Amino acid sequence: MFTETLTRRVRRSPLLELLTGPHGVDRYTELVDPTWTRSEARAKVVAVRRQTPRSVTLTLEPNRAFTGFRAGQHINLTVEIDGRRRTRCYSPASAQSAVHIELTIGRHEGGLVSTYLCERARPGMIVGLDSVGGDFTLPAVLPRRILLVSGGSGITPLMSMLRTLRADGFEGEVSFIHYARGPQEACYADELATMTGVRVLHGYTRGGVGDLAGHFTAEHLAAAMPEPDAVFVCGPPALVDAVRAHCPDAKSESFVPPTFDAPTDGVGGRISFSNSGIEATDDGRPLLVQAEDAGLRPESGCRMGICHSCTRRKTSGVVRNLITGALSGADEEDVQICVSAPVGDVELAL
Repeated sequence: MFTETLTRRVRRSPLLELLTGPHGVDRYTELVDPTWTRSEARAKVVAVRRQTPRSVTLTLEPNRAFTGFRAGQHINLTVEIDGRRRTRCYSPASAQSAVHIELTIGRHEGGLVSTYLCERARPGMIVGLDSVGGDFTLPAVLPRRILLVSGGSGITPLMSMLRTLRADGFEGEVSFIHYARGPQEACYADELATMTGVRVLHGYTRGGVGDLAGHFTAEHLAAAMPEPDAVFVCGPPALVDAVRAHCPDAKSESFVPPTFDAPTDGVGGRISFSNSGIEATDDGRPLLVQAEDAGLRPESGCRMGICHSCTRRKTSGVVRNLITGALSGADEEDVQICVSAPVGDVELAL
């Protein structure tokens, strides 16, 4: 502790910054501890536990460059795998006021980062933290009756909301519905069972006896909280759609990448990756996918238009947002290449 405190004091010295130029203090202090940097948000994994066979829970100790998050938001987590930095976005499950960040990461079939962390995460690992964002958050003026609904790994932002409400002394009513494949995959079941003042109901969709049978219905809503003032739902798109069918004003989020149908017309234009000197013929798929097929390795995270880590400069041409259908202008601008497809010839600074 003394060594760390001394190092932090020394790092603030303008004279030392001058003497260690051009690299600055960070490049030397991070040789002692990779998290001792003022310019880049990083965290050390201080605890690892595996609550279920298909998930891993990481407790992270962030450095002072990390400026915090609001309950429900997501963080871009960067981990090095086989010498290459990989970035994905995850929602913390910890209260927004907590000293440590807790992430519970569910293993996804074919998911490189989720599989790596589920199998190989260990205390002492250093990860990058970046681009906190998202508007799936609690309102400034809290309603009196709140219903939280989650499915699978969608439980994490709602756990953050619940823990934040309890830490702040919320005196209203809270009900929580969580859906999992079975009891063995129900994250945070033990903690939820001990929470007083919260009505918790579990639904299992692939076996096991829960409080609720099958998928979300009007009967599930009635059992949890009839006529809630506010509903927050996070999980697979089918769950979000089911909840919104009964609660149209529900605030929702889903981290399942959408499936895009490649257009059948307007394809065949020229894609120029100007920084690499590579050209490709447009086949209608997202620019990120076409860049990867051309041998490029652009940074990406969520691959669904949330985390913005894939944003690149379009220097000419028009692109279509595959989620909203909106067309960009023809002038130079930044675009998210994971959800943008060319409309005619396009030049990208990549």
